[in-house]
Order: sequence, then C-alpha cells, then structure tokens
Amino acid sequence: MVHRAKDYIRAGDIYQANLSQRFPFSFQGSPLRLYGALRRTNPSPFCSVLKMGDQFIASSSPELLVAKKGRQLVTRPIAGTRPSGRTGSETRRLTRELLRNEKERAEHLMLVDLERNDLGRVSEWRSVRVKDFMRVEKYARVQHLVSEITGCLRPDRDAFDVIRAMFPGGTITGCPKLRSMEIIDELEPVRRGVYTGSLGYIGFDGDLELNIVIRTLVLKGTQGTLQVGAGIVADSDPGREYEETLAKGEALCEALIEASAL
Repeated sequence: MVHRAKDYIRAGDIYQANLSQRFPFSFQGSPLRLYGALRRTNPSPFCSVLKMGDQFIASSSPELLVAKKGRQLVTRPIAGTRPSGRTGSETRRLTRELLRNEKERAEHLMLVDLERNDLGRVSEWRSVRVKDFMRVEKYARVQHLVSEITGCLRPDRDAFDVIRAMFPGGTITGCPKLRSMEIIDELEPVRRGVYTGSLGYIGFDGDLELNIVIRTLVLKGTQGTLQVGAGIVADSDPGREYEETLAKGEALCEALIEASAL
C-alpha cells in the first residue's frame, strides 16, 4: 500500500497521502468504562464519546479540525510524529530528532499551507495567521508537531460554510486533498467509517468545535475496531511508517486491557 502511494507521488498525482490500517478486537465490558480507561491512558484535548445507533464511539483525539467562536476561526493541524521515550532523556532526544528531521518539517509545512488555504476560503482577506508554528506536543505514547492557524470569518459566511471548507482535514487525507482521497479509497482495503471524520458540536449561536476522529475505539456489540494511520511522502520508509502507526495505537490497546480487567 505504501509503495503504491509512492508510485502516485512519483507520477505527480499527489505530494502526500495519509494511509491507515484497521485492527479488530473483541470487548465484553462496559463501553463507558472503556471510554474512562481511554481518557486515563491517553489524555487528550479533544476527547469525545458518542452512542450512535448500535455503535459506541470513544475518541481521545489530540487534533482540532476547526473551532468557531463568534467570527474567530481556529484549526490545529498535526503532522510529524515520534514515539515518547521510556525516560526523560530519551524523550528529549526524540523531540530534537523530530524538530530537526527535514522530512517531518517539510510534510508539516505542506499541510499547514493546505489548511491555511482551506481556512482562507471562508476568512476575511489577509486575516489568516499561523501561530505557534511547529510546536511539539507530548502525549502518552507519542509526540507530534502541531501548528495553530487562525482567521476571521467573512460576514457572509456561517458555521456550515466553515465545515464545507475544512472537512475532511488535510492531515488525514493528503495534498492535494481530493486526489489523495481518491487514492485512499483505491488503496485502503476497508471503508473508514467514522475514522478521520469529526465529532463535536454546533451551537444555536453558530459557534462550533469539531475534532478529527483519530485515536478512537469503535464498538458494535462485543466487536470493535481501532484504526491508525501515517502520512506518506516521496521519501517515506514503509517500515518506519508502520512502526509509527503501532506507536499511535499503543495507548488505545492499553485502554482495552485496563477496561477488560475492570
């Protein structure tokens, strides 16, 4: 799958695509206890839980697709990952490696530019700004490069225009977005479902906050799935990208083990 994505990159179809793999699991316990365990093993700023028909979705997402408060817009793209170390010194070494890695920096810059463009479609002229560019955020088992992009919503646009401009996120599709989505649909063996969609709210006042559904467990009865992905660029190493996906899923597996023992 990675090699085929790189073929498309070499052919000039895309610059980057985010490819994912799915892992099935069985779970006999309480879904709410599972969500509680997930919050403990992988505390994240955009956690959410939703029962939708016979599906139960427990998300510990670190990523904000978009928020709107009044006319102020914010998005926080994540691109660039290293595992957390077993010791403080190892974590610091991996942080330095992440910040100095040209591949990770180039990929992050490309996706920040994509999100700037998306936000600019509904923002006032010259109001889009990049804040906290390429900051490292540390989570339970991984650390990421994160930037914050802000804009001021045009007076003739509303919350639904914002969603149309931003969804789905560029960091979990690729660049350019539409062609990357077509390639993902071709290469991934299963449909993503809720994975890399969004959970959040739209208020009666027009404000909104939507995460990106990553680091998420989806239950249907006693069967469930977790899905993890990585961004593929021209010089991606398939083995390293695979290891990155496992690191992203580690805290979710720990939550399953903890909740199963309760």
